[in-house]
Amino acid sequence: MPYDPRRPHHERYLQDPPAYPKSLLRRVERDALTLCRALGYDLNTVEFAVENGVPYAIDFMNPAPDADLHSVGQANFDWIVREVADLAIAKVKTAPHVPELRWAAFLGAPAAPAKKKAKKLSPKRPAKAAAMAKPAPPSPDQSA
Repeated sequence: MPYDPRRPHHERYLQDPPAYPKSLLRRVERDALTLCRALGYDLNTVEFAVENGVPYAIDFMNPAPDADLHSVGQANFDWIVREVADLAIAKVKTAPHVPELRWAAFLGAPAAPAKKKAKKLSPKRPAKAAAMAKPAPPSPDQSA
Protein backbone atom coordinates (compact mmCIF):
# COMPACT_ATOMS: atom_id res chain seq x y z
CA MET A 1 0.00 0.00 0.00
CA PRO A 2 1.74 3.19 -1.08
CA TYR A 3 2.00 5.67 1.78
CA ASP A 4 2.84 9.37 1.86
CA PRO A 5 3.63 10.69 5.37
CA ARG A 6 3.36 14.29 4.09
CA ARG A 7 -0.39 13.97 3.53
CA PRO A 8 -3.08 14.45 6.21
CA HIS A 9 -3.43 11.33 8.39
CA HIS A 10 -6.63 10.07 6.75
CA GLU A 11 -5.08 10.40 3.25
CA ARG A 12 -1.66 8.88 3.86
CA TYR A 13 -2.43 5.47 2.33
CA LEU A 14 -2.61 6.43 -1.29
CA GLN A 15 -5.74 5.55 -3.21
CA ASP A 16 -4.12 7.08 -6.33
CA PRO A 17 -0.58 5.65 -6.26
CA PRO A 18 1.94 6.54 -8.92
CA ALA A 19 3.04 3.85 -11.37
CA TYR A 20 6.04 2.15 -9.78
CA PRO A 21 8.46 0.06 -11.84
CA LYS A 22 7.52 -3.63 -11.70
CA SER A 23 11.09 -4.52 -10.72
CA LEU A 24 10.83 -2.25 -7.66
CA LEU A 25 7.50 -3.78 -6.63
CA ARG A 26 8.92 -7.32 -6.96
CA ARG A 27 11.99 -6.37 -4.90
CA VAL A 28 9.88 -4.76 -2.15
CA GLU A 29 7.57 -7.79 -2.02
CA ARG A 30 10.50 -10.23 -1.87
CA ASP A 31 12.29 -8.24 0.83
CA ALA A 32 9.11 -7.82 2.89
CA LEU A 33 8.42 -11.56 2.77
CA THR A 34 12.04 -12.33 3.68
CA LEU A 35 11.83 -10.07 6.75
CA CYS A 36 8.46 -11.47 7.86
CA ARG A 37 9.63 -15.07 7.53
CA ALA A 38 12.83 -14.32 9.44
CA LEU A 39 10.81 -12.71 12.23
CA GLY A 40 8.22 -15.49 12.24
CA TYR A 41 5.38 -13.05 11.61
CA ASP A 42 2.15 -14.11 9.92
CA LEU A 43 0.99 -10.49 9.84
CA ASN A 44 3.22 -7.44 9.75
CA THR A 45 3.65 -3.98 8.30
CA VAL A 46 6.92 -3.50 6.47
CA GLU A 47 7.75 0.04 5.46
CA PHE A 48 10.29 0.94 2.83
CA ALA A 49 11.83 4.24 1.85
CA VAL A 50 12.98 4.34 -1.75
CA GLU A 51 15.92 6.45 -2.80
CA ASN A 52 17.27 6.40 -6.35
CA GLY A 53 15.22 3.27 -7.05
CA VAL A 54 16.69 1.33 -4.08
CA PRO A 55 14.24 0.21 -1.37
CA TYR A 56 15.41 0.41 2.24
CA ALA A 57 13.41 -1.31 4.97
CA ILE A 58 12.88 1.40 7.58
CA ASP A 59 10.23 -0.15 9.83
CA PHE A 60 9.41 -3.84 9.84
CA MET A 61 8.33 -4.94 13.31
CA ASN A 62 4.62 -4.12 13.33
CA PRO A 63 2.76 -7.39 13.95
CA ALA A 64 -0.44 -5.42 14.65
CA PRO A 65 -0.65 -3.19 11.58
CA ASP A 66 -3.13 -0.41 10.94
CA ALA A 67 -6.02 -2.03 9.10
CA ASP A 68 -8.72 0.51 9.89
CA LEU A 69 -11.13 1.05 7.00
CA HIS A 70 -10.73 4.82 7.29
CA SER A 71 -6.92 4.63 7.16
CA VAL A 72 -6.33 2.04 4.46
CA GLY A 73 -9.41 2.51 2.26
CA GLN A 74 -12.12 0.07 1.27
CA ALA A 75 -10.11 -1.99 -1.25
CA ASN A 76 -7.17 -2.54 1.11
CA PHE A 77 -9.52 -3.19 4.05
CA ASP A 78 -11.41 -5.84 2.06
CA TRP A 79 -8.10 -7.42 1.03
CA ILE A 80 -6.69 -7.69 4.57
CA VAL A 81 -9.95 -9.02 6.04
CA ARG A 82 -10.14 -11.70 3.33
CA GLU A 83 -6.45 -12.66 3.62
CA VAL A 84 -6.42 -12.84 7.43
CA ALA A 85 -9.64 -14.90 7.41
CA ASP A 86 -8.09 -17.30 4.88
CA LEU A 87 -4.91 -17.50 7.00
CA ALA A 88 -6.90 -18.29 10.17
CA ILE A 89 -8.90 -21.00 8.38
CA ALA A 90 -5.74 -22.55 6.92
CA LYS A 91 -4.06 -22.60 10.34
CA VAL A 92 -7.06 -24.31 11.93
CA LYS A 93 -7.03 -27.02 9.25
CA THR A 94 -3.36 -27.90 9.72
CA ALA A 95 -1.85 -29.91 12.52
CA PRO A 96 -0.98 -27.81 15.55
CA HIS A 97 2.54 -26.44 15.41
CA VAL A 98 4.48 -25.94 18.62
CA PRO A 99 7.30 -23.54 17.80
CA GLU A 100 10.73 -23.81 19.38
CA LEU A 101 10.94 -20.48 21.23
CA ARG A 102 14.48 -20.70 22.55
CA TRP A 103 17.13 -18.34 21.17
CA ALA A 104 19.17 -21.26 19.87
CA ALA A 105 16.40 -22.08 17.40
CA PHE A 106 16.55 -18.56 15.97
CA LEU A 107 20.31 -18.91 15.55
CA GLY A 108 20.06 -22.13 13.56
CA ALA A 109 20.92 -24.58 16.35
CA PRO A 110 19.06 -27.88 16.36
CA ALA A 111 15.94 -28.02 18.50
CA ALA A 112 16.37 -29.31 22.01
CA PRO A 113 15.00 -32.81 22.58
CA ALA A 114 11.61 -32.87 24.25
CA LYS A 115 11.85 -33.21 28.00
CA LYS A 116 10.62 -36.48 29.38
CA LYS A 117 8.15 -36.29 32.20
CA ALA A 118 9.75 -37.26 35.48
CA LYS A 119 8.43 -40.54 36.75
CA LYS A 120 6.62 -39.99 40.00
CA LEU A 121 8.28 -42.07 42.67
CA SER A 122 5.92 -43.86 45.00
CA PRO A 123 7.05 -44.89 48.47
CA LYS A 124 7.26 -48.61 49.20
CA ARG A 125 4.49 -48.17 51.69
CA PRO A 126 2.08 -45.30 52.07
CA ALA A 127 3.02 -42.55 54.52
CA LYS A 128 -0.03 -43.24 56.69
CA ALA A 129 0.94 -46.92 57.10
CA ALA A 130 4.54 -45.93 57.89
CA ALA A 131 3.36 -43.49 60.55
CA MET A 132 1.14 -46.11 62.14
CA ALA A 133 3.91 -48.74 62.20
CA LYS A 134 6.28 -46.64 64.32
CA PRO A 135 5.01 -44.98 67.42
CA ALA A 136 5.90 -41.31 67.75
CA PRO A 137 8.38 -40.48 70.52
CA PRO A 138 6.79 -38.93 73.62
CA SER A 139 6.71 -35.15 73.66
CA PRO A 140 8.72 -33.42 76.42
CA ASP A 141 5.59 -32.33 78.32
CA GLN A 142 4.23 -35.92 78.54
CA SER A 143 5.25 -37.56 81.77
CA ALA A 144 5.70 -41.28 82.23
